[in-house]
Amino acid sequence: MSPSTRRLGILTGGGDCPGLNAVIRAVAKTAILQYGIEVVGIEDGFQGLIEHRVRPLGLKDVSGILTRGGTILGSNNKCNPARYCTGRKPDGTPIWEDVTEKCLTTIARERLDGLIVIGGDGTMACAAPIAAAGINVIGVPKTIDNDLVGTEITFGFLTAVATATEALDRLHSTADSHHRVMVCEVMGRNAGWIALTAGVASGSDVILLPEIPFDLRRIADDIERRMRGPGFAIVVVAEGARPANGNQVVGRYDPTSPDPIRFGGIGNLVATEISDLTGIETRTTVLGHTQRGGAPIAADRILATNFGFHAMALLASGKRNRMVVRENNLFSDIDLFETVGKQRLVPVDHPLIAAARAIGTSFGDGAGSIVPKAIPTAVV
Repeated sequence: MSPSTRRLGILTGGGDCPGLNAVIRAVAKTAILQYGIEVVGIEDGFQGLIEHRVRPLGLKDVSGILTRGGTILGSNNKCNPARYCTGRKPDGTPIWEDVTEKCLTTIARERLDGLIVIGGDGTMACAAPIAAAGINVIGVPKTIDNDLVGTEITFGFLTAVATATEALDRLHSTADSHHRVMVCEVMGRNAGWIALTAGVASGSDVILLPEIPFDLRRIADDIERRMRGPGFAIVVVAEGARPANGNQVVGRYDPTSPDPIRFGGIGNLVATEISDLTGIETRTTVLGHTQRGGAPIAADRILATNFGFHAMALLASGKRNRMVVRENNLFSDIDLFETVGKQRLVPVDHPLIAAARAIGTSFGDGAGSIVPKAIPTAVV
């Protein structure tokens, strides 16, 4: 063990997701039981570092939290220390300041020898200036979007897919009963991993991804063919998907946030266009934050525990500024700075897309069709 590591801080940044508490538990228990290291929990992500809101984490604090959703430390997806809103000008525009020094002051006051940050690409970007200032930062990849560069999977993703798949399964029943088209909007700003995986798992007829711009007329044609068969259709659309001749749909804009654009509304747009083009009754469901909530499934509990254990082992070994990853089902680590400003998107030639196209799934781009071409019968 590195002799310089005696006390560490841990925080959860960005949006909540299933498995955060499992990581906190694994880090704290490994630190205390295996290495004799003190653990300090930082409340509400980087906000706690800025405002010096911390608390000790002992074995009792992390017992019984493995199955709980959310995070016992709280989180914040509007706080970037390098670009922090400290007020407003007379005209109402935000005042942005770099308050990284306040984070470093909290770290110094708490005598922290290292920091474990649990989050996605935004959290890793926020942690980068702290690491550059000389603090050893170990990252744990967390995002339900599964879009973090360097790792084949992030915890929280599989639970979100399970939630979305169950919702899509339920929509099948009402779509079939009423001979409707049901459009389900799921999360996925720039990466469509949830839509793709849940869409294939649920047998959805149309899957719309941010990586593949779609043609509404082609979708309408595919839907009409589908209605001549089973008589209903299911469309799953990622919130960041867009028409080939249009833009992503912005649900709202928050000027006080470092990431001000919030997507939302593409499901309603697609449903309205399908109804107008085909005359078929079409309804929309937006899953929203239900994908983030609830207890993690078994696979995410195991993945999060492994990530937490490996993060603690990295810190204790003296490695600096690394992020735990899983690649080819093996755990390793990469340079923390490699993840900043990048996203892991769905390749358009991904094997799961190829499999979906082969069974007739439409991606709205004309490269696939819901009903496969008829195979000519032999003349006897």
